[in-house]
Amino acid sequence: MTQNQTQAPGSSRPPRIALTTYLQNAKWGIWDARAAVLPATYLEAVVAAGGTPLLLPPIGTDTSVLDLVDGLVVVGGADVDPGNYDAEPHPSTRSQPERDEHDISLTLAALEKGIPLFAICRGAQILNVALGGNLIQHVPDVLPEANYQPAPGVYGEVEFDTRPGSISAQLLGEKASAPVYHHQILDRVAEGLCVTARAADGTVEAVESTQGSWALGVQFHPEQNRSDVRLFEGFIEAARRYRDGELYAERLNPSTEFTATEKSWA
Repeated sequence: MTQNQTQAPGSSRPPRIALTTYLQNAKWGIWDARAAVLPATYLEAVVAAGGTPLLLPPIGTDTSVLDLVDGLVVVGGADVDPGNYDAEPHPSTRSQPERDEHDISLTLAALEKGIPLFAICRGAQILNVALGGNLIQHVPDVLPEANYQPAPGVYGEVEFDTRPGSISAQLLGEKASAPVYHHQILDRVAEGLCVTARAADGTVEAVESTQGSWALGVQFHPEQNRSDVRLFEGFIEAARRYRDGELYAERLNPSTEFTATEKSWA
């Protein structure tokens, strides 16, 4: 594991948390221009949990920046380019290939360095694809009754079961619910990841690393629930320990019994 070059054992400074951003047109004041943006809910969740947020633009960001931080959040957004997992694009797929390259590079670097990684919605899909997994590009094709994207800009709600012994279970309990907004889901889960939460219809709601680092990917949007920052608090605590030079000692056992519904989309 690469040591965080800025760590100071017993340091009182808040953990520094890098968050990915994305480029799109934005309006502020008299301006309407391309900008690196991020919904404030991510920043507010990091701050509420005790971290200091630092934004990473999707251009010009080298992975060496991770030597300056204690944790990485890979946020939600556009679809992952199916070319990253050797698939043809679905008619509904809208991707940003340059952002994929940026997010995948940071994700792999964080895993290699052992930096705590929290991957949200698209971020969880990036995590899976970066390690060799793939995606279902359009949920209605396999789950016509699913309501994961009720209307444009309207979040749904998903209930799910968690795997005993996982980060998900430790922080959320045996059963939980969360806001959700997506039309793609994880299909084949990559080697090195373990499913740690599933919805009743079989949808993978969380994955975690089996390789001995704190890495959690969730298909839902915990940043949208301001009254429940348990996942962010767990992530910030992991970042605090990383800052202080503590190794993450827990290793998830994929063989742990998990009776939630499994689903084959073939």
